Parts: sequence; C-alpha cells; structure tokens
Amino acid sequence: MTSIGFIGLGHMGGPMAANLVKAGYTVSGYDLSPQSLEAARQNGVALCSTLEEAVARSDIAITMLPAGQHVVSVWKDLLAAIAPGTLLIDCSTIDIESARQAHAMARAKDCPSLDAPVSGGTSGAAAGTLTFMVGGERDVFLRAETLLRAMGKRIIHCGDASAGQAAKICNNMILGISMVAVGEAFVLAEKLGLSHQALFDVASVSSGQCWSLTSYCPVPGPVPASPANHDYQPGFAAALMLKDLKLSQEAALACGAVTPLGHEAERLYQQFNDHGQGQTDFSAIINLLREKSTTAGL
Repeated sequence: MTSIGFIGLGHMGGPMAANLVKAGYTVSGYDLSPQSLEAARQNGVALCSTLEEAVARSDIAITMLPAGQHVVSVWKDLLAAIAPGTLLIDCSTIDIESARQAHAMARAKDCPSLDAPVSGGTSGAAAGTLTFMVGGERDVFLRAETLLRAMGKRIIHCGDASAGQAAKICNNMILGISMVAVGEAFVLAEKLGLSHQALFDVASVSSGQCWSLTSYCPVPGPVPASPANHDYQPGFAAALMLKDLKLSQEAALACGAVTPLGHEAERLYQQFNDHGQGQTDFSAIINLLREKSTTAGL
C-alpha cells in the first residue's frame, strides 16, 4: 500500500489528505497548527510531531504551503530525511523561480518531482473535485495520476518542471481580470437602471458569458450558490486573489510579457485588501467598484 507524508493540513491540505485516506492510502501528516492537526486526525490522518517523521517511511511526500519560500525551506528538510526515489509533489501556488528551485533540489537527490497547483477552492478540496495543473516529466506524472485522482476531478499535464505553476498563474490572472470586468458591468447596469437579473439573462447567453458571471456572479440573486448570496463569505478570499495576481505580475516582469489588465487588476485588489477586505470573497471587489463610482459621481 502506498504511504504518503502530507505537509500542510490547512483549509486545502486537510481535506485533500482526508480524501487520500478515503481512497485507501496510508497518510501521515504534519502541520504547525494544532487545530489543523486535530481536524486531520479526525479524518484518519496519522499525526506526526515533525515533518521528518511524516515522510521518513513514505513513498510519496506532498506539500501544500503558503508561498515559495516555505516550499523551498520545507523541501530542504524533506530531502534530508527521505530516500532517493521518493516522489515529491508540491500542490501549493508559488512563484515560478521557487518551483524550479524545488525541482532542481529534488533532482540533485535523485527524487522525481511534480509541481501540481490546484483550482477549485475549499469546496473542491472537500468534494475531491479539484483541478490539478501538473508540471514535470511525463513518466513521473503518469506515476502520480491515480493518486491525484483521489483528490481531483481533472488532472492536466501542462508540461515540464514549473509548467503547472505557469498554468495556474495565467488562469488566475484571467479570473481576476474577468471578475473586475463583470463587477464593472453590474455597477454600470445599476447606474443605468438595468436590473441585475436582466443583465445576467442577457450576458449569460451572449458574448459576455464567462465563469465569473455564470458560476460566481458578484451580485445576489442570479446564481444562488455564489458568495454574493452569503454576505461574500469566501470560497476564494480576495487576499489569495491578490497573491496570485502578484505572482502573475512578477512572472510577467521576469519574462518580458506585457499584461496591462493583469497589472490593473492587481492594483484594484491591492486597494481592496488595503481597505481591510482581504478575507472577503474576491467577487466582493464589486463593492470597491461601487465605492469608486459613487465618489466619481460627486
């Protein structure tokens, strides 16, 4: 039976580890948070007092951590504790350079590795319906595919090392830009006296159709499951959107890509976070746009 060491059992990692247990894997876990550890224990994860203990006898080590600096630091410790040939998978969303550095560290220890960031939020993590965007050698991807399917619905091999992170950064830049655009359209509709439902009914079946509108509509009513109907309690927090937009702009600067709309979306989400709204859902950016429209109209 495959044994997995899982490092990072928070809002995303905890449910992912639980789904691996449900699929029949032996999972040992480590996290700095006592609350996260207790939740993982209740879901069948064997708790460990150190990350080295969590991976000491594991065939596969998985990390789900906040940022690139954490991944690089943790992988240094992991690689000192595991045997050559152990598969390492990082599911965090991090910068391209840190992802490449992590792959290089694993390669030096003769350990296969994948960067495999996810999309789908906490609900997708709990339901096992995440999308995995995977970077790494194809034979390594094929080795890990069954394991990833225990946690996700769509598993996409995007290319070599760091390609998964590149796909995640590009996708979330689209998402951030499109949510701002949808929010702008609803604010304009309000100013013109057009109802939310009327705009939704037209745009959702016309050329303005997009995921930010039809699945995550930023106004109450048209899409009952959207956070707008629940006081913008986060499925995906604005602070996390800002993090991903910053990653996109760092990558754009590094490779010479021109992304003016990505830059503007980052600026708006920075303002929204600076106003203390980082823990609301990212679709609540419409409230900042309303505020700006009111001020502009004075």
